[in-house]
Amino acid sequence: LSMSREGMSPSLEMTGYLPPAPELANQVQHHWLQNYRSIGAPYRIRPQGILYDGSVTLLSDRIKQCKKSADELSHQLMTWLNAEQFRPLDRRLREELNRDEEIRVLIRTDDKDLQKLPWHLWDLIEHYPNAEVALSPTKIDSRELLSPATGKAKVRILAILGHSEGINIDADRRLLETLPNAETVFLVEPKHKEINDRLWEQPWDIIFFAGHSETEGETGRIYINPTESLTIHELWYALRKAVEQGLQFAIFNSCDGLGLARQLNDLQIPQIIVMRELVPDRVAQEFLKYFLTAFASSQSFYQAARGARERLQGLEKDFPCATWLPVIYQNLPEVPPTWKDLLKPLEPLPIPIPPPKILTRSWWRGVQTVLLASVVVTSLVTGVRSIGILEPLELKAFDQLMRVRPDEGPDKRLLLVTITENDVQSQPLKERGAASLSDRSLDRLLKKLEQYQPNAIGLDIYRENPVRAEYRDLKARMQKNEAKSASFASRFISICQYGSPGVLPPPEVSPDRQGFNNVLLDPDDILRRHLLAVGKASPCQSQYSFNFQLATRYLADRGIELKTTHDEYLQLGTTVFKTLEKDTGGYNNLDARGHQLILNYRASNQIAETVTLSEILSDRVNPNLVKDRIVLIGTTASSFHDDRWRTPYSESRWPIRTTTGIEIQAHMLSQILSAVLDGRPLIWCWSKLGEAIWIGFWAFVGGMVAWRSTSLPRLVGLGGVALGVLYGSCLGLLIWQGCWVPLIPSALVLVVSGGSVVVYTLFQSKQQQIDK
Repeated sequence: LSMSREGMSPSLEMTGYLPPAPELANQVQHHWLQNYRSIGAPYRIRPQGILYDGSVTLLSDRIKQCKKSADELSHQLMTWLNAEQFRPLDRRLREELNRDEEIRVLIRTDDKDLQKLPWHLWDLIEHYPNAEVALSPTKIDSRELLSPATGKAKVRILAILGHSEGINIDADRRLLETLPNAETVFLVEPKHKEINDRLWEQPWDIIFFAGHSETEGETGRIYINPTESLTIHELWYALRKAVEQGLQFAIFNSCDGLGLARQLNDLQIPQIIVMRELVPDRVAQEFLKYFLTAFASSQSFYQAARGARERLQGLEKDFPCATWLPVIYQNLPEVPPTWKDLLKPLEPLPIPIPPPKILTRSWWRGVQTVLLASVVVTSLVTGVRSIGILEPLELKAFDQLMRVRPDEGPDKRLLLVTITENDVQSQPLKERGAASLSDRSLDRLLKKLEQYQPNAIGLDIYRENPVRAEYRDLKARMQKNEAKSASFASRFISICQYGSPGVLPPPEVSPDRQGFNNVLLDPDDILRRHLLAVGKASPCQSQYSFNFQLATRYLADRGIELKTTHDEYLQLGTTVFKTLEKDTGGYNNLDARGHQLILNYRASNQIAETVTLSEILSDRVNPNLVKDRIVLIGTTASSFHDDRWRTPYSESRWPIRTTTGIEIQAHMLSQILSAVLDGRPLIWCWSKLGEAIWIGFWAFVGGMVAWRSTSLPRLVGLGGVALGVLYGSCLGLLIWQGCWVPLIPSALVLVVSGGSVVVYTLFQSKQQQIDK
């Protein structure tokens, strides 16, 4: 066994002894061949091998048997690793290792049964959060490391999308297309010659294959199109050329890849990721998404692989042993590069250097003048900003930037069921009273919706009074309403309002299925902030908001649970919701109590697809609009005008258009889901020091423009260009990074600094004339 710390070659190598374990060897073969492969149908295997034999009940029984077999194999493996002969090695490892270090543990073996063992279950790996296990052959031929290529600014990926009958490789393609700083060439169901030519003609950092593959004895085979398949031997020379040109990784997101890894070992590809066995389509796609997203966001290769593997546990209810499938096959001498290591800056072109100029005293005086003006103006403006005088202008500028963002389209995870004025009037007044939705209509609506299997249902309508006695089914549904998945307690969430007096939640709904719908308005009555949770929410019995409750239940169904960081921030998956401070961005002395964010409205003319109450009740709705979506139910009737709000988008319309409460909740819900699942940025701001540096930079730019302008037209032209660049920079940072940087203070110092330099220059010129 070899062990190395991240960023180093193996620094500790030792030998341990394990007793013969014939029962374990038999269990490995029996588990994979008899129990795991008996599931069969949902997996990525070659088309002629896909079998559908048995009912859903039989498949369920086979899944249970597979899980039982996996438990037995895990138990036997742990017993074997705890053998007395092996303890000295295990103890020595624990003495040498540090829990804070990143560690690679390489299992060096050519035995196929040993390679099939789930080594990551070894408690050594479990107890060291930064350790990951990989397979490695016993014989390694060292080779000279290639020097980084110059003239490259993107990670180069060759994606071979092979025969795809029965599987969906479009998801793999979409993910590869969105990787940052990557240049991906796709070969879709290519011919042998096309792959061969591509490998010869240019260097690659990563080779990726998705499609059908299998191991025949000792030979790995990939299916590249409906009529052709290849072994590694048939691509030998082309792959060797790719390695010579700097190939770092090979990823085979396909079935039964250990045979491929063993053959590729002779080529000395530094790192290979394969699947141990037949792999479900969804498991392959989720692993690729988790791994590449983490690796491209600066995690190390091994940590990204471990995190992606562990996240597959959320799929093991339907796909047993999902976390056992991905495995790294590592060539010992190589230290895995990071994504940043793969990016090499373009080599700059030689720039002719003009003869040096003698810097005159007047030139230095000019620069000093600009610097002095920049410092003075920056100090004045930041001082004025710190007392809140610029806050109204900064908020209006923020609104304007929000409005010019490109359209993102509606959020396909949501559906709005609106109660229009016609829907209100169509309900007998005796039934609904002063409400917009009667018990009878709500009962019918929930029955209809449940037929279409929504993921969650949120009722954005106050219901303080209990359900009438004659609607016992509605009362029982609101009390129990079991979820379609065991990952969260119920699909039905209702609203309440905290404060004095507040609004009580429906008496039938438990505290864990209610959330407040309070919103926070800025001094100009514009809704720009998003409140996730508060310390006390009386009379509500939940401290979380209505939209946050819906989001956490939707994400829990996908294996993402709510956590709290050591800084008391809320966290979902890898997304941490950092709260606002009292002087965040353009705000001054903000009441920042509770878990507040700046609301990153979805830039869309329509936040989500919408249907009316009458369309649902009359079966005029496509069931696919409801299935597996979060359904929000709310009132848009003009007679209920107290739930309408002004937003950054309201000021662009005349007369001013307000946004309904159900649409506001949809924007808030979409912000959470998009941040966690899509990587859409939350809005954040620099520190006050960072903002001061930014403002000071633009003050210096304004001063330099004024100093170097020889005429008024030139001054106006260059000043306009500088303001345009400032505006474009602020907009770009907001769109791509979610960063709100000071626009108004920066524009102000640019103009004032430039003006002060002009005034000073004219004064100096006039004084010189007088002296003469």
